Amino acid sequence: MAFPEATPELPVSPAEIDLFLSRPNEAVCDALRNLEGDIVVLGAGGKMGLHLSLMLKFAVDELGQANRVIAVSRFGNLKSKTEYEQHGIETVAGDLRDEAFVKSLPEAPTVFYLVGAKFGTADRPDLLHETNVVLAERLAYRYRNARIVAFSTGCVYSFVTPGSGGSHEGSPTNPVGEYAQSCLQREACFEAASQRYDTPVVLIRLNYAVEFRYGVLVDIASKVLRGEAVDVSTGFVNFIWQNDALCQIVQSLALAQAPAIPLNITGADILSVRELAEEFGKKFGRPVKIDGEEGETAWLSNAARSHRLFGEPSVEVDTMIDWVAAWLTSGGGTYGKPTGFEKRDGKF
Repeated sequence: MAFPEATPELPVSPAEIDLFLSRPNEAVCDALRNLEGDIVVLGAGGKMGLHLSLMLKFAVDELGQANRVIAVSRFGNLKSKTEYEQHGIETVAGDLRDEAFVKSLPEAPTVFYLVGAKFGTADRPDLLHETNVVLAERLAYRYRNARIVAFSTGCVYSFVTPGSGGSHEGSPTNPVGEYAQSCLQREACFEAASQRYDTPVVLIRLNYAVEFRYGVLVDIASKVLRGEAVDVSTGFVNFIWQNDALCQIVQSLALAQAPAIPLNITGADILSVRELAEEFGKKFGRPVKIDGEEGETAWLSNAARSHRLFGEPSVEVDTMIDWVAAWLTSGGGTYGKPTGFEKRDGKF
């Protein structure tokens, strides 16, 4: 019979989780120091939008600057407008598919672009195209005079072996599945705008941000805790704590240029899904069930460039495991949106 290890503890109380994930570090404040004008966060209502908006607001307040942070979303998914407005973040609610709404958006010299569709799109190529491509083209034009940090994904790369060290920014982009192809087309929209209008753009190829309620570790831990089998057919992953990811993403603002450039954001390690499951088994005192065998390849990124520029992430893998285990064993909820990291057909 397995016995649990000492119960991990949360770093803050459950009520402070969102603030904890949003804390800017000194480098973020330096990146925003003397920034002129307002900051617009497009697609701010998803998994990372609140924390990015808060981080930007906290940083400009700490600097004593007057930049407005404006969050744009339908606010009908994970987060309500109140969660933004209570911290002094302005909100603009509307549907980005509405061209009149897009034209009405506030001007800003700095834009963070978080718009995208992934989950539930396996049978909706029309939704993928509209959200990931049409809106990208429309909004890249609308903010052609701004500096843009556009979120993308490590899924635009081809599958590689763990021994390769992961795909770097110059690696082949021949991704699997319509979702990943739509993300590559989204990048192409920003690249075209950057070329045509001399818009400075940096494309953030993020490979799995993790927090208490979402991410690869939550997927694996939840299955172990429920006694379900963990699929290891995609046997290796890399990921980064969400606060570290956001700190690096804000700093990447200085890298935006024309023509647009990509930047990988993820952790330093390529990790075994099987070994991660076994670690959670120890934390929970539960036997671990494994399904399948490890394939030779996976979506893996090499973030050596961002680490050289910004330093390696501050939160280590063991700490993330402890925090996720503590959250789940304390009854903490999740967003109910598994990453689908184990899928090899690219259908989400």
